[in-house]
Amino acid sequence: MKKIGLALGGGGAKGFAHIPILEVFDELGIKPYCITGTSIGAILGALYASGRSAADIVAMIEELLVPHNNSFKDIIRNKDAFKFLELIDPHFSFKPKGLIKGEKFLGFLYEQLEVSTFKELKIPFKAVATDFWRRKQVVFDSGDLLPALRASMAIPYIFTPVVLDGCVLVDGGLVNNVPHDLLSPKCDVRIAVDIMGDHSTPIDKPPSPMEAIFHTYQVMMEAMAQEKRTCHPVDIYVRPPLMDVDTLDFHKADEIYRQGLATKDNFKRQLERILSQKMPRMAWLRGK
Repeated sequence: MKKIGLALGGGGAKGFAHIPILEVFDELGIKPYCITGTSIGAILGALYASGRSAADIVAMIEELLVPHNNSFKDIIRNKDAFKFLELIDPHFSFKPKGLIKGEKFLGFLYEQLEVSTFKELKIPFKAVATDFWRRKQVVFDSGDLLPALRASMAIPYIFTPVVLDGCVLVDGGLVNNVPHDLLSPKCDVRIAVDIMGDHSTPIDKPPSPMEAIFHTYQVMMEAMAQEKRTCHPVDIYVRPPLMDVDTLDFHKADEIYRQGLATKDNFKRQLERILSQKMPRMAWLRGK
């Protein structure tokens, strides 16, 4: 069986578009040889590497989020509707280092993972974070899992950064948003999933302050992803046609998932075709 490497990109709420890709692996009855991930890609990657199926991850998300067609009265009546809000722990301070501490979400994630270290994962996994002051990539593949995930998702000023071993760590998207270059050289098939998406905003419209902050971040990540794709080619590069979805649009989970479905069938055909091809005799040279 060919060894498949899967890289899941960052993008906040857009990460729900990763789920159709994971569904394909479940439907084909195969598992990646290794997984790498950044930010939301690291969270979903870790869940999948822990043994959770795509259906398990969907059930977890449904437990947290309110269906978009619920009325305000329905939400008020349903105490469970506030479960996601209960995981938000504001950082109250005169000089906050981030708006949200993220500790409550980490506790919930620990319950879902049922593991606490990289070693316990069923699939080898790497998470990417950024050393803020040294301006360089930090790759986690051993030791405690939760601090690595917390660092990888720490969008500057939204989440409090993680201080670990003398380093201030923030979102890995600053340095490597789609980390397919970190997949094992032993992989025969490399797959990258880029969830950056697009916007229908007129190109002559001046951005709002919030749009300026987040879109500047995305411009940088887009440029890095294109350069990395040139220097580190992959066998399948998936870019779901996400439209008008922002990083913090977690309330659009169902819509994002449905937009992500647009790539599922084509990805499945591509993967099946590659897996059916005979292994070249000199394939081992790819790892050199």
